[in-house]
Amino acid sequence: MDKKLKHAIKKSAKAMYKALPILLGVILLISLANTLIPKSIYSSLFSKNIFLDSIIGSALGSILAGNPITSYILGGEFLNQGISLVAVTAFIVAWVTVGIVQLPAEIMLLGKKFAITRNITAFVFSTIVAIITVVIVGLI
Repeated sequence: MDKKLKHAIKKSAKAMYKALPILLGVILLISLANTLIPKSIYSSLFSKNIFLDSIIGSALGSILAGNPITSYILGGEFLNQGISLVAVTAFIVAWVTVGIVQLPAEIMLLGKKFAITRNITAFVFSTIVAIITVVIVGLI
């Protein structure tokens, strides 16, 4: 094996070892938030206003970050509770792309400027994508 490759593997392994406690903490914090907040509370937060619901959905998804598989299950439950499609769409997109809870770990691994810019951009686009998606679905 090439000397540079060995050095790169060692350096990567060391970085992952240092990041492991933070990543574990983030995963535990996300799990705790998802467990402690009852799903029925969400339906009382939405107003049936397309713009306000998309912002609220994006905000909730940003705070309660998770994985895509879980988001589809939650999205289905939210729709069954009468939450608007725009709110659910914004929630799902933000849930997967924005992460307030894991922001400290992302800052440590990727840098403060990049992490904050990425999260703000993802939040804005989660709202825009939700509105566009609902408009397109309404046309079909």
